Amino acid sequence: MPPVRPDPELAALAARLSPVHLRQRLNMEGAHGKAVFGYGRTFFHLENWYSIHALIRGVLKLGGLYGRGLRNALAIAVTRHEARLPALPAAFDGLRVLQLSDLHLDASEAFVHALAERVRGVEADLTVLTGDFRYRTHGDWRPALERLERLRPQLPGEVYAILGNHDTVRMVPRIESLGIRLLMNEHVTLTRADARLHLAGIDDPHFFEAGNIERAADGIPAEDCAILLSHSPETWWQAAHAGFDLLLAGHTHGGQVCLPGGLPLMLNADCPRAYCRGPWRYRDMLGYTSTGAGSSIVGVRYNCPPEIVVHTLRRG
Repeated sequence: MPPVRPDPELAALAARLSPVHLRQRLNMEGAHGKAVFGYGRTFFHLENWYSIHALIRGVLKLGGLYGRGLRNALAIAVTRHEARLPALPAAFDGLRVLQLSDLHLDASEAFVHALAERVRGVEADLTVLTGDFRYRTHGDWRPALERLERLRPQLPGEVYAILGNHDTVRMVPRIESLGIRLLMNEHVTLTRADARLHLAGIDDPHFFEAGNIERAADGIPAEDCAILLSHSPETWWQAAHAGFDLLLAGHTHGGQVCLPGGLPLMLNADCPRAYCRGPWRYRDMLGYTSTGAGSSIVGVRYNCPPEIVVHTLRRG
């Protein structure tokens, strides 16, 4: 397969990311974006096996469970999470960060409406989007971003984002035109008075394995408080040893389809199950893996409610 050539709209992005990063991402998308087996951190990619999706829907309909699963997927919860970070400057004590993850915006018009209604009125100081804007892993990405444009006015504060394994790097210019800053192995420094808080984000670490924590953390003083946005929690140990204080992730959907009691049937992540849903800790780093707002493969949920999360940062 010949290498994928970036279009002129991505020329500025090549200088920002490095030409190698952009070329690598585009070539991998073109060669392996539809892969069911192989590549990435896990061997099996159920999201790309489209014939099985129809079979799952059929089985759920025959069992009389499909309608309930659809309703569950629209019942988006607002989860409140408090993260106590010893290195957090006093000026940032109480900062509220709204996290939305795994939106898969082009899957359902009803979901986009439900999400907008849930986000409307949520109070936060800034918003982070932790990847997977579209439903499929290939094809036309514009419908997802048309719906993101409709959602954008509801998102409080400045908005930062990262790409997930369903997203193409071609989305970056369009997303940033909406006033959303993509962090592509980069970081920004937030300031209040003379205090600093660093927010870093990496490219997809799960399928494309394009996340570069070293580059994202470059220039962050070791003694400063820093948060990492990583689409998947699979970067937990690299992030902790790089000195991050908090990791915010998604990708796993918390299992999406779980047995009573919340036991997931599948998580699609190469990391300990304890890090695949909700709050967790590894050494000195706190983490939170969102169950996600949207749904993948089939638009249903059982025993695993979708969520948006308001993280309140506390010093201590």
